[in-house]
Amino acid sequence: MRPLHVRRLGRVPYGAAWALQRALVAERAAGAIPDTLLLLEHDPVVTLGRDGNRGSLLLDEAGFAARGVELVESDRGGDATFHGPGQLVAYPILDLKPDLQDVGKFVRGLEQAMIDTVADYGLTAGRDKGNPGVWLDDPPRKIGAIGARISRWITHHGVALNVNVDLAYFGLIVPCGIVGKGVTSLQRELGRAVPLAEVEDALAAHLATRFGRALVAEVPPIDHNGPRS
Repeated sequence: MRPLHVRRLGRVPYGAAWALQRALVAERAAGAIPDTLLLLEHDPVVTLGRDGNRGSLLLDEAGFAARGVELVESDRGGDATFHGPGQLVAYPILDLKPDLQDVGKFVRGLEQAMIDTVADYGLTAGRDKGNPGVWLDDPPRKIGAIGARISRWITHHGVALNVNVDLAYFGLIVPCGIVGKGVTSLQRELGRAVPLAEVEDALAAHLATRFGRALVAEVPPIDHNGPRS
């Protein structure tokens, strides 16, 4: 079974994490590193994916800046989303050759790993036809977002699972361009904060299972750049 090396980065600005991903994609393509999973939080940022509609942004750049939120146009898939402290972001840098060369299967694997993680906390999540991500039902509310990119079968970007994130930030956008459906978090659903490191462990294990990889902890550990939420 191929290894999946886990790197826990703490809190990282979006641009720094994006640059790191691009460097790791080049290294993975050259065979210089193994499959790698980045686990982190971002400083408050709204990103607009390459399929995005600027109509999903309810403020201009100055309006976001006034609220301490960066605005970034990204090369990931998807529309507008928010990242911030208390949200677990997972960026798998995987070479899908030769065993996982199926885009649909890869995306479903990302979704299922979040579904399985939420289930660890007694919550039943699933997919919403026509709307990517992971959802709780009745009423429909999104708990996990997907915005991945695959280039020559090497992946980057990935998923964001709402753990203890301040959901008020999502009111600054139309999340993923989907009107009339809410956003939630583990904290809101459970009525308590959940240790982010605990959720990191669960999501990493489920991602490894879904993609047939063996988890390898980072050695030596990377210093965290900020507090865990």
